[in-house]
Amino acid sequence: MTTFTINSDNNITAHAGPLAGGGDAQTFTSAKSFAQLTADWPASRLVETWNSFAGVAPFDDLKPVKKFTDRKAAVARIWKAVQRLDTNAALQGAPDAPKAKGPAKKATASKKAARAKQGAKEARNGSKKATVLDLMRRSKGVSLAEIMKVTGWQAHSVRGFISILGSRVGEKIESLKNDSGERTYRIAK
Repeated sequence: MTTFTINSDNNITAHAGPLAGGGDAQTFTSAKSFAQLTADWPASRLVETWNSFAGVAPFDDLKPVKKFTDRKAAVARIWKAVQRLDTNAALQGAPDAPKAKGPAKKATASKKAARAKQGAKEARNGSKKATVLDLMRRSKGVSLAEIMKVTGWQAHSVRGFISILGSRVGEKIESLKNDSGERTYRIAK
């Protein structure tokens, strides 16, 4: 079992086995014992301990901090970093979890398009999409104002929805101006 020591200058060292004692260094062997050891430390010492090795090999990826959100987070982060010093970590650690197997083949673009098209055509009864599609299937179509009133959407949202509807459903959508100059939309037959 690896034993870690930390001295008054916050230097942490890993040792292959138990220590004989002596010196001003305090010892710990687990996250729990490290948490007990640091329970009386001021938060500033936790920050100093972290910053003493952050950015130094093999901790190049760790960034110095000004403070931690809480003591528990500080202790957990320091413990995780300290484990890199453990020369036996590979032997003692839990085995790697098996990787999840993905699909043997990725769906092709045409299959994705077909699924999107199928999903886009099917609208749940009573949904706003179904309501708008029903209105657009009328021979005179539906005005932008009517869609806004029925759905509660703003004009830009309606236009975006119509745009997506035209590209994903695959049906031709006509955009016309009626006699009063209002924009109307309908599904071409």
